[in-house]
Amino acid sequence: MSTPRLRHGTPERAGLDPRELRALVGEVHAGTAGERPWAAGAVVAVGRGPVLAVQEAAGWAVRYAAYDERTDTAVELPPDDRVPMAVDTPFDLASLTKLFTSVAAVQQIERGTLGIDARVGAYLPDFPAAVRHGITVRQLLTHTSGLRPELPLYDCADDAERLALLRAERPVAAPGAYRYSDLNMLLLQHVLERLTGRTLDTLVHDGITRPLGMTATDFGPCPGAAATEDQRRPWAKADRGMLRGEVHDENAWALGGVAGHAGLFSTGRDLAVFCRALLAGGAHGPARILGPDFVDLLLAPPGLGFAVDQPWFMGELAGRGAAGHTGFTGTSLVLDRATDTYLVLLANTVHPRRPTAPANGPRARAATRVARAVRGR
Repeated sequence: MSTPRLRHGTPERAGLDPRELRALVGEVHAGTAGERPWAAGAVVAVGRGPVLAVQEAAGWAVRYAAYDERTDTAVELPPDDRVPMAVDTPFDLASLTKLFTSVAAVQQIERGTLGIDARVGAYLPDFPAAVRHGITVRQLLTHTSGLRPELPLYDCADDAERLALLRAERPVAAPGAYRYSDLNMLLLQHVLERLTGRTLDTLVHDGITRPLGMTATDFGPCPGAAATEDQRRPWAKADRGMLRGEVHDENAWALGGVAGHAGLFSTGRDLAVFCRALLAGGAHGPARILGPDFVDLLLAPPGLGFAVDQPWFMGELAGRGAAGHTGFTGTSLVLDRATDTYLVLLANTVHPRRPTAPANGPRARAATRVARAVRGR
């Protein structure tokens, strides 16, 4: 049976308080203004049910030419050379990529080709550390494998050295406790590719984005994307200059731009479709990417790939099973099954340089506005 497709409509048609959503949009615009904004630019999308009630762009997709470390200031482009943000501007999703890797894994679980509690070594017998320590697929999806946050794959000489490093990586903590790690999704990528004989970008395209009509979502390069960082040591891990349309994450870049933890580019509307499909039990229009029971497996606490009920970026949406994720470049999404509501907030907060500490206040405030918009109706 077909489910309603996403369509544009008013906040009232979506059952949302327009005053709260106007305040949200105003705060997003304010966050992109001034000499030292929260982000150079942003796109926000809010919807409930099949209605996309807010789709707004603010600030600049490209504002700066460089970062001057001597004066700790951003070097602005001349006004005529800047690129204004648009609602269809693609963003480097950073760790939101993990959500797509997780959906791809749950699709294999639904088909019976992947066991959620199976040992990774059963699929990757040539990964001796995973074999020896009995890491499971569930532990990868819930960040409970005990693996450290990352490896310096960007410093390796070639792909063979990178693969050897990953194969030999052993847990640094006892499996079971939560420890967020990009390595979980890199191992999961290898499991999926070995299992299916297809690369991760093909799995995501054929299994998720193409059936959902997410035509603006793909692994890079993506020339029209919002700019990210003037990436240089010592604050970064590689010297690459101002980045636009190339993956920001250094390990994903070293791996050719396709990685289980980072590499996807997408737009606000495409991510709204992704959220809507999950809120509708895995379907959008005539397309179905997961069955309802497997969407529940994905989103129910503690979440597979998804974080659940995290007030630091979900604000007052947290508390009744809201699920979502953030990305280092400034991206985030939250979907709340209790109210059939979602928020996508994409921002290039690392343009022209990554902040010394992430500023999650605007994310949490935006989510709180959405929560109050539901209550206000």
